[in-house]
Amino acid sequence: MPRPRTVPDAQVLAAALRAISRVGPGKLTLADVGREAGLSPATLVQRFGSKRGLLLALAESAAGSVEECFARARAASPSPLAALISAATEMSRYTRSPEEMANHLAYLQIDFSDPDFHRLLLESSRQSLAGYRRLLDEAVAAGELVRCDTARLARVVAALSGGSMIVWAVFGQGTAERWAKDDLATLLDGYRPPRARGRPKRISARRRR
Repeated sequence: MPRPRTVPDAQVLAAALRAISRVGPGKLTLADVGREAGLSPATLVQRFGSKRGLLLALAESAAGSVEECFARARAASPSPLAALISAATEMSRYTRSPEEMANHLAYLQIDFSDPDFHRLLLESSRQSLAGYRRLLDEAVAAGELVRCDTARLARVVAALSGGSMIVWAVFGQGTAERWAKDDLATLLDGYRPPRARGRPKRISARRRR
């Protein structure tokens, strides 16, 4: 009878993500992940076969968790629009510095260049678009947004959720989450019913100088 695993795979993959955020996928070693997870590199080889196998398992886990992310966001809020913003800014909550953002972009290079990784990226991206459109449709039905082409708007939401983080990393102001939420609010405000649109804040004399 095989011995039970003292550290579940989910915890190992979370440790791998932390290590990638710190050193990037190129410099990542199994020893880095092992230190984060409390396991030896040999144990990781036994489980995942190689560093590539570990990274591929991480990509599979990410693709498999998209629906869970949307379900969690929807369950936490009675407002479909608030749930949309929460889901679209999920990654930004875990990106704390421009250096971490650079390491995530390096991982994206693997997604684009390796067919196995790209397949999983495409799968998760399609699920995200469907999730955004579903919440946008709900927001329209609830009167939070005016009638619009929700399929096209979902694409813009997807582009903005990632693009905002890159621009935030360039300027390094505030947090990635706040930057992404502000950008999404600016986009979605134009689709709100007139009575619900945010009013521009009055600029103080001090700020005008």
